[in-house]
Amino acid sequence: MASEFAQHVLMDVQGLQKHFSVKTGWLGRLSKQRAPVVKAVDDVSFSVRRGETLGIVGESGCGKSTTGRALMRLIEPTAGKVYFEGKDLVHLTPREMKQARRQMQMVFQDPFASLHPRMTIGATIAEPLVIHGVGTAVEREERVEQLLETVGLAPAMKTRFAHEFSGGQRQRIGIARALALHPKLVICDEPVSALDVSIQSQVINLFQDLQAQFSLTYLFISHDLSVVRHISDRVGVMYLGKLVELGTAEELFRHPAHPYTQALLSARPQISPSPSGTERIILQGELPSPLNPPLGCRFHTRCPYKLARCESEEPALSLIQPGHQAACHLVTA
Repeated sequence: MASEFAQHVLMDVQGLQKHFSVKTGWLGRLSKQRAPVVKAVDDVSFSVRRGETLGIVGESGCGKSTTGRALMRLIEPTAGKVYFEGKDLVHLTPREMKQARRQMQMVFQDPFASLHPRMTIGATIAEPLVIHGVGTAVEREERVEQLLETVGLAPAMKTRFAHEFSGGQRQRIGIARALALHPKLVICDEPVSALDVSIQSQVINLFQDLQAQFSLTYLFISHDLSVVRHISDRVGVMYLGKLVELGTAEELFRHPAHPYTQALLSARPQISPSPSGTERIILQGELPSPLNPPLGCRFHTRCPYKLARCESEEPALSLIQPGHQAACHLVTA
């Protein structure tokens, strides 16, 4: 049974860490104290199954975008293992990593910043093909026109520049570029947060259509709970560099186990009044600094249900029922 599960896992992340050293002034350099470290991602483990959409959600600064970039090695992980189809990406040489990236692509948050202002969109979409030596010039041009049609843009637009397009169109161009090399995994880092609400739905529907058409696997990073619920098969919740809950979208949104997840869901805007007997959870206190995270459970300084052990013992991400994990002493005791 374990081998059958492994066959369905496209990416397996084990103990991923990304720590940033904080630069200090000349007084700090003269002292013998070690430079302070920001633990942006601290011992995060999860798997991404073939053909699914795994959503990662959390507050700004929780480490979700850093996680996505570390998986692609756009920033180098401090520690941990990232297996993609059985190969540990962390230990690949630059040449080997270049080949691995043909199977892994990324769609970024800001569609304008991710496009070169002096390149036509045709050249932008064709750039991955040029870098990897795929096809002739004529074949690459045909591929660009095909990709533009796939994402809902006219092939004749290939001669235009990024500033000539709206935000939604730019994001479609970014998606087309990500699909150029027929990837298996696409990491989407807040891909609709910079778009108007009406355009968000169009782009989300496009993601879903492309997933069905090309058998894509998504790691979808967002702070928008409604978007994550709509597109995800499973959802992971991050808090201060830690993964605190992981489960199917249906189970996690209906029966959130971790107090932080409960607070996140409670904070969603409600069109109609909440059902009787339910109260909005208002977290007290400020988000702790990742420079000096609390001992024990990192959420205990804001948790309304904390136990004495929460202040000293860090809870592990444990199975609370099939397909649902949480890192909380309240639910794993």
